[in-house]
Amino acid sequence: MNKTLLLIISVVLLTSCGSKKKEEQLSVAPMINLVKLTEVQIKNAGINTSKLEQKEISSILKVNGKIDVPPQNMISVSVPMGGYLKSTNLLPGQHIKKGDPIALIEGEQYIQLQQDYLTAKEKIVYLELEFNRQKELNKTQASSDKVMQQTESDFKSQQVLISALKEKLQLVGINIAKLNVNNISRSINLYSPIDGFVSKVNVNIGKYVSPTEVLFELINPSDIHLNLKVYEKDISRLFVGQKLTAYTNNQPNKKHPCEILLIGHDISEERNTDVHCHFENYEHDLIPGTYMNAEISIKNAKAFVLPEDAIVLFENKQYAFIKVDANQFKMTEVQVGNTENGFTELLQADKIAQSEFVVKGAYSLLMSLKNKVEE
Repeated sequence: MNKTLLLIISVVLLTSCGSKKKEEQLSVAPMINLVKLTEVQIKNAGINTSKLEQKEISSILKVNGKIDVPPQNMISVSVPMGGYLKSTNLLPGQHIKKGDPIALIEGEQYIQLQQDYLTAKEKIVYLELEFNRQKELNKTQASSDKVMQQTESDFKSQQVLISALKEKLQLVGINIAKLNVNNISRSINLYSPIDGFVSKVNVNIGKYVSPTEVLFELINPSDIHLNLKVYEKDISRLFVGQKLTAYTNNQPNKKHPCEILLIGHDISEERNTDVHCHFENYEHDLIPGTYMNAEISIKNAKAFVLPEDAIVLFENKQYAFIKVDANQFKMTEVQVGNTENGFTELLQADKIAQSEFVVKGAYSLLMSLKNKVEE
């Protein structure tokens, strides 16, 4: 029985050792990376070879920022003389045209201003007649110089008063041409000074507003731009007039073409600067304050490149074929960079820069290599 047990153990040990040797042989078996073809096969596969080329390949610089409005395009609307807000139809986001009435303000100060103007106009008629009369009397010494000078002073002072009242009326938007004794109004209209949209409404009906209060904030979209934050190391790669595309987080597939308008010259504590970009086609759904992402195409220094078809994917790695001799080709792993206009950048290619690569027919060589491995 002991002999039988020893025999079984020996068989098991021998079988186990044989399996391990076989596994070791399989694991250390070198990967086949050489393909040898006949001249006829090379011709039929359309294989062409060439040295590496050097080309400028663009890379994509990804940055972010937000939609901004320059100060000259943000309009704060207030009332020069204050008053009560009688009516308005404005809502945030509403589009308006230049000259549209946006609010009705009323107050007794407007009545007083119109009264002062009309009274001053009536009084100056008398002062002008009196001045002309005193001037004639003075010529014949029938009136003293002092009386004539006083009359002249009163007349000119009234002219100044009328001019000042006229400017005040125009400032609050009262049409002087239509103003008369029978057409005095207690309210004034506010009109939009721009074509644009409403950003903020800070008042409600019936509220009294002082001249220092801002009733509405309007935005002129003609110069709305994208303000990007670009880090110090990338600033030198940008230039005014450079094209880019921007998109929001909510609609990443909707691209908005832009152009760099201005590059800042000061660096923040975060080591970045502002880059202002102009939207080539501004759309009204791009609201100031919205965060956006941007992709800028950057030209790099010349790099070694291969046509896209010269690089093949095998077991999740990138390979190219180097010509060993007239009929033999070696599959070599390569590190690739960016692709542009049908050419792919090779990284760390200095060691193989002088080699001759297969630029046409690389896929056919890969198929031949796979068939060889399966055999």
